[in-house]
Amino acid sequence: MLNRRLLLITAGLGAFALRLGFGNQAMAKETFAVSHTDEEWKKLLTADQYSVLRQEGTEYPFTSPLLHEERKGNFACAGCDQEAFSSTTKFDSGTGWPSFWAPLNDKVVGTTRDTSFGMVRDAVHCGRCGGHLGHVFNDGPKPTGLRYCLNGVAMTFHPASA
Repeated sequence: MLNRRLLLITAGLGAFALRLGFGNQAMAKETFAVSHTDEEWKKLLTADQYSVLRQEGTEYPFTSPLLHEERKGNFACAGCDQEAFSSTTKFDSGTGWPSFWAPLNDKVVGTTRDTSFGMVRDAVHCGRCGGHLGHVFNDGPKPTGLRYCLNGVAMTFHPASA
């Protein structure tokens, strides 16, 4: 039976574990072509973009205008403007976040293991600036079977030329 004392002890131990690093931040630790100080990033990005791209936050589902973007073009990192995903690989996953079954190529994004919040998953980051874009899962459509579930606030859209 869950009582108040057990709940408080569990919450305290959980907070302590996160403080010690058991939450495992997935942010890429490599060096990137585009880099800025934390203060520079705060000036370059909106508060929401900074939260997602630099602090691995997540936007609320069904809030991004890019979720319903159906024009032809490419989706780029909002941190450095590197194009990363094509509209031809975008699909409606029903999750509330823009989803794609493949990046433009294997150099535009990278992945790191993310074990935060008691889950094991692969975080997706921009290959040029290291900004956190979202996560990739193995439950997507053919031909790759992957679902890149991305934060719309971490991206911009470049429409194709007519």
